[in-house]
Amino acid sequence: QVQLVESGGGLVQAGGSLRLSCAASGSISSINNMGWFRQAPGKQRSLVAEVTSSGITTYVDSVKGRFTISRDNAKKMVYLQMNSLKSDDTAVYYCTVTFQWGARAWGQGTQVTVSS
Repeated sequence: QVQLVESGGGLVQAGGSLRLSCAASGSISSINNMGWFRQAPGKQRSLVAEVTSSGITTYVDSVKGRFTISRDNAKKMVYLQMNSLKSDDTAVYYCTVTFQWGARAWGQGTQVTVSS
């Protein structure tokens, strides 16, 4: 089984930056995509960014140009660089991976709070 552990969340002023990291361990040979979802108070958990095994990236429109997702297969890590943060980015951010058969695994989540 795969375990995912996030780090890098915290409190930041609007306009600032944070870098989230996620370390994967366990049986990772079957992983396809790696990515990040977020869930704000009163809202559904939704996609922020994903990157495929071949390096193709996808972003939700609201973060395009501000966030960058990357993965390091040798280190078994996925990252989310978040710049120009806004109050609306405040949420719990979850690391996620997809498997060849379509299932997902989730990390425990890390809180990102953007103050204004």
